[in-house]
Amino acid sequence: MKREERLNTILELLSRFGKIEVEEIVRRLEVSPATARRDLDSLAASSLLSRTHGGAVSNTVAYDLPVRYQKEDAAVQKHAIAVLAASLVTRDMVVGLSGGTTSSAIATQLGMRRDLVDDSGRTTFTVVTNAVNIASMLAVRTHVKVMVTGGVLNPRSYELVGPFAEQTLEKVTLDVAFVGINGLEAHIGPTVSDEFEASINDLMIRRARRSYLVCDSSKIGHSAFATLTRSTFSALITDDGITEEQKRGLVEAGIPVIVADPGAGVL
Repeated sequence: MKREERLNTILELLSRFGKIEVEEIVRRLEVSPATARRDLDSLAASSLLSRTHGGAVSNTVAYDLPVRYQKEDAAVQKHAIAVLAASLVTRDMVVGLSGGTTSSAIATQLGMRRDLVDDSGRTTFTVVTNAVNIASMLAVRTHVKVMVTGGVLNPRSYELVGPFAEQTLEKVTLDVAFVGINGLEAHIGPTVSDEFEASINDLMIRRARRSYLVCDSSKIGHSAFATLTRSTFSALITDDGITEEQKRGLVEAGIPVIVADPGAGVL
């Protein structure tokens, strides 16, 4: 098994169980204990996990993250959304990812897509993001080309915003974009908590051939501070917690809805 595939497998096991021991890696991946430890050290150096005596646990630096990343609310729903969204990505695509917890879950799923790993080690797709935490998460994935916008860091969300971020996005074309939102009402449209993030999200949608709003169903029927422009996007991807009334209202407002399968597994 190649190193990239081993790292993907280790991260997948951590996402499922929260922890892993060196002995389990040796048994599952048929590698030496020294190789297992080197792989864990490599992932720890990229802040993708935390080393423990004899193994590792899922990254425990939540106290260093903004509040929005500390919450585990709707984790199952966000996982289902992320699996569906990641399934829409194919080789050689340029993928836009805004910041947010659901976008971060999509980045995780993209990193686990073994069918996107090339045995030759070449880059198989590109991610353009204004979220520094997503860029860091994908940095260990050698088959992913990561492009980070410039801009001013919003410490509450880890997103880069402002004129420099906009200048970067104006110069790229995206095959598909996934844009996280904080609220969605049929008569108002998608909203986020920060006006500068709204501007970047609008631009990411405009630069994409296909674009999807992503949010869990708890945000539907609520609104945040800044409204996104009513620009064209392909659909909303959400979970099965959306009611038929909410879905009907969104569709009537011109917002197609895709509901993720709650039983979807890790790709």
